[in-house]
Amino acid sequence: MNMEKIARENLLREGENIKGISIKGYDFNEGVDYNKIIKGFENSGFQASCLSKAINIINDMIKEKAFIFLGYTSNMVSSGNREIIRYLVEKKKVNVLVTTAGGIEEDIIKCMGDFILGDFNLDGKKLREKGINRIGNILVSNNLYVRFEKFMQEVLREIYEEQKKTGKKCNPSDIVWKLGEKINDERSICYWAFKNKIRIYCPALTDGAIGDNIYFFKFKNNDFVVDIAEDAKRLNDSTIGLKKSGVIILGAGVVKHHIMNANMLRNGADYVVYINSAEEYDGSDSGALPDEAVSWGKIKGEGKTIKVFGDATILFPILVAETFAR
Repeated sequence: MNMEKIARENLLREGENIKGISIKGYDFNEGVDYNKIIKGFENSGFQASCLSKAINIINDMIKEKAFIFLGYTSNMVSSGNREIIRYLVEKKKVNVLVTTAGGIEEDIIKCMGDFILGDFNLDGKKLREKGINRIGNILVSNNLYVRFEKFMQEVLREIYEEQKKTGKKCNPSDIVWKLGEKINDERSICYWAFKNKIRIYCPALTDGAIGDNIYFFKFKNNDFVVDIAEDAKRLNDSTIGLKKSGVIILGAGVVKHHIMNANMLRNGADYVVYINSAEEYDGSDSGALPDEAVSWGKIKGEGKTIKVFGDATILFPILVAETFAR
């Protein structure tokens, strides 16, 4: 047995020649040119190339005048991405939004006071004693939630009186609509959604501080009803008959599934960009890759799709800068 010959044949076996994009990074000898750096993501590999593909897909959405669904979890509003989402709504760059209760309430609460940069490693027990809430490395005084409760209870009272007068039940997007009207603050996503007649759907409205406020409101007004079925119909109806459907989702969970399930009713979205850090090994919808959604009919088989793994507070500003803002 010629051991050297066997080892060489296994190690140095002939391979096929590969054609395609050559991997090459940015050359800083050319100076600092952010446009070229981002353009260079295309041939950088890994998540940089995925982000480059996401930019191209969103530009295709814009070019084809797709109806765009933007979904985002509450931490996007906790962070500086709130201002970027507000810009998209203010400039009418998106058509429908889907978020969580935190994505609504924190937008309103930020009109009442600032969230402050803290640290991921702060002592939770000490923060609790000081009445300070921590969202990752962002700090929120409980005083802001006290102000929010006063504002929210007044809004619920107005909605309830209207409900008693007309007999018509409100739905979650109507409550968000009213919050945007009443806050009357140009820093707010909800304000611009109200002003530009863009619906914000919140399938989990009873979660978070809004849910707490509804809970307390029902102690004295037990006949107060929020109709979630009407919103489900509205969102589902909005997908049917669209020439092109585009989807951008920051984070995952209920907002991701709510948008994708609605697009299933039109046999799938045409363009889809996911940005999250969830893995698919546990079978969760949060971690599911676009191809799994194709199997359900949530994305068209020929649809243009990408999932970018990473932190949306870094990725989304770049994505918007290279698409909607241009």
